[in-house]
Order: sequence, then C-alpha cells, then structure tokens
Amino acid sequence: MREVISTDDAPAAVGAYSQAIATDDLVFTAGQIPLTPEGDLLDGADIDVQTEQALENVQAVLSEAGASMADVVKVTVYLDDIEDFDAMNDTYESFFAEDPPARSAVGVDALPKGVGVEIEAVATT
Repeated sequence: MREVISTDDAPAAVGAYSQAIATDDLVFTAGQIPLTPEGDLLDGADIDVQTEQALENVQAVLSEAGASMADVVKVTVYLDDIEDFDAMNDTYESFFAEDPPARSAVGVDALPKGVGVEIEAVATT
C-alpha cells in the first residue's frame, strides 16, 4: 500500500512532492521548513522558533497519517549554520522528551526559501 498524506494543518506542498507518504507500517514526511499552515515564512526568526514551527508541521502531517511524535524512529535535521545546533537541539528535545528517535543533523550550504532549518521524519504506524 502507498498512500499520499495531506493536511491543511501543515503548509501545502509547493512543488512536485507530497507532505508525506504512508505505507503499510511507515510514514515518510517531506522536509518541513518553518512555514506556517497559513503561509507565513519564519525565515528571519531565531532558530529555536524556526525549529518549533518545522516540528509542529512534522507533527501535523504525522497526525493526519495516524501517527504521533512518539512513533518517530528517525529524524534528519538540516541546518544552514551548524553553529545553530545547540539552540535547535534545545527546542527539538521538547518534542522528544522520552526515548528520542535516531537522528542525523547535517550542516548544509543553503535551504529552501532561505530558512535556517528543515526537518524530515520517518515514523511507524
């Protein structure tokens, strides 16, 4: 089974991708940036605010697929400035207080729309 996941509680896909794809037992989210469901881009906000919005978007997409943050098994975080790692991590921890998933954090040269963080997740259902 392959199911496209879409919700109005997260920013709409703005290209040739889906917010998430669910299979029989996994959900793969697209990378979520600090863009509100209403379309407000938080590119000028501090990294903790950007991280919170990106994770709220991940959470909304997972919820639509019948999963939660507790079901996440792997997260990839892309930062346009790896020096923002500690501030990102402080906010990230509040979403994964117990038994956090495996995670990679990668410093990149640039992210879509000039944001400071993009986050994608894989969860079980």
